[in-house]
Amino acid sequence: MLTRWGREVAPDNAWPQYPRPQMSRPEWTNLNGLWDYAIRGKDAADAPSAWDGQILVPYAVESALSGVGKLLETEQTLWYQRTFDYKPQQGRKLLLNFEAVDYAATVMVNGKQVGRHVGGNLPFSFDITSAVSPGENTLVVRVTDATGGYQLRGKQRLDPKGIWYTRVSGIHQSVWLEPVPDRHIESLKIDTHASKGEIAVTAKTGDDKCRVEVTAMLDGKAVATAVGEGRVILPIPDAKPWSPNSPTLYDLKVKLLDAEGQALDEVSSYAGIRTLGKERDADGNLRFTLNGEPIFHWGPLDQGWWPDGLLTPPSDEATRWEIGWLKKAGFNMIRKHIKVEPRRYYHHCDKLGMLVWQDQVSAMPDPKSPAWTRMAPNPEDADWPAEAHQQYMTELQQMVDTLGNSPAIAVWVPFNEAWGQHNTIEVGEWLSKHDPSRPVNVASGGNFWPVGQVADHHNYPSPDFPLADPRFEDYIKVVGEFGGHGWPVKGHLWKEDSRNWGYGGLPKSLQEYRQRYRKTLGELAELKKKGIAAGVYTQTTDVEGEINGLMTYDREEVKIPAGRLKKIHSVLWE
Repeated sequence: MLTRWGREVAPDNAWPQYPRPQMSRPEWTNLNGLWDYAIRGKDAADAPSAWDGQILVPYAVESALSGVGKLLETEQTLWYQRTFDYKPQQGRKLLLNFEAVDYAATVMVNGKQVGRHVGGNLPFSFDITSAVSPGENTLVVRVTDATGGYQLRGKQRLDPKGIWYTRVSGIHQSVWLEPVPDRHIESLKIDTHASKGEIAVTAKTGDDKCRVEVTAMLDGKAVATAVGEGRVILPIPDAKPWSPNSPTLYDLKVKLLDAEGQALDEVSSYAGIRTLGKERDADGNLRFTLNGEPIFHWGPLDQGWWPDGLLTPPSDEATRWEIGWLKKAGFNMIRKHIKVEPRRYYHHCDKLGMLVWQDQVSAMPDPKSPAWTRMAPNPEDADWPAEAHQQYMTELQQMVDTLGNSPAIAVWVPFNEAWGQHNTIEVGEWLSKHDPSRPVNVASGGNFWPVGQVADHHNYPSPDFPLADPRFEDYIKVVGEFGGHGWPVKGHLWKEDSRNWGYGGLPKSLQEYRQRYRKTLGELAELKKKGIAAGVYTQTTDVEGEINGLMTYDREEVKIPAGRLKKIHSVLWE
């Protein structure tokens, strides 16, 4: 099954966009395209002497767009190889960047190991200056992927069925080279405050002797400049706040200066000035606020899976289209479900004005308590070994630090439905301290522990919440999943002869499907009046055997047009 965007993918246009919009440099080299690949035994330590064929990077080996479409088994190793040209530049280093490789990757340049990374969902980079030579260089990547145990894998399964999907292995986001000055900006942390009209930028440089100059621009005109060490604060005159209704973004130029004031490095970025918070309404219920005003978060559960690219969207245009469609349909939020998207996805949410609840990618095992005890008193946590918990925390911190500059991200969700839920209080307290600017929904639909700012209940197909329970009085109450109404569209099913299902049984007609949707929206509107501050409908698209999307898996057939959805959703704002 191919999408309209997947049909346009070719080796010379596979994700050609610059991958890191909030810290960009003009000089870079895209390594996406055709690589050699081979699948060997898991114990194989040396690169193959012969290759099995070519694979299109950045699409996973299991995907159709990779050109391979083979399942990587747990006892196998996936190898990649390609060459690139390099011309040395005095006073400059060469960084090799991977946006995501699932799961454990060892990287070699000209036969020399330059680094190893564990974790399948987030960017990493290596300084390969000492390994490259003038002219042609050989890059080899070795990947293993168990898709099991304590490994964070989200919806991937070796045996996909029901709510679980096809496994993804290897390189599945962009690979690129970036020359940088010896003394350069390594990362940026951007904070904003709407009522103060401020943008604060902290540049990590690894050089205490350098200062940073930050200039903010709006519509191409400079509005503020500041120079300092460490955290640089820019007061913005007549600051325009960012919101879904008005997603104003300020462009930033960040320069690293030496002692004489000469620029050593320069990067481009942007910021949306906004403040997230909470307040009680007239009835004493806690509500989300944005820039000091109450806002109801309304969005779909979004798996981010594609029939041709699996975890990898076929193109940047495809992601931008889908976010735009959801905006036209009257949603102001997306719950990105146990998946981390390419960084450009959040860039489009920032530009279009779409809030994001960002889930941490999940793993197993779960707590011993059965599903029906969730949110009941005296919850249990799963028992994870220290090493597995440390890897979970490492990946959680990497996710928050990688995506934290996006104004669109409005809520962090460490756990979903008790999947791998462990050390809940520790995780929630750490996250609230690490990023105090955003609410923490510590376990969406999972076992409730008194930590974070949100209490979240899942109920299918009708939305519901135990409103009378006093434990939730000091928490923002949300319905983190509901709906899931299914409707099969022939000719657009992942497998015609499989169990294609939705919650509550399948309706007899498309009209009945739409009536069910309208009915549950009315029920959510009533819950909103009683104190519910957000709702998440399952889901944006069909995914493999799940046919409960608002559109089909290939995004070709829309079950309820965007304009009609927006009218139905108006009941939430009455």
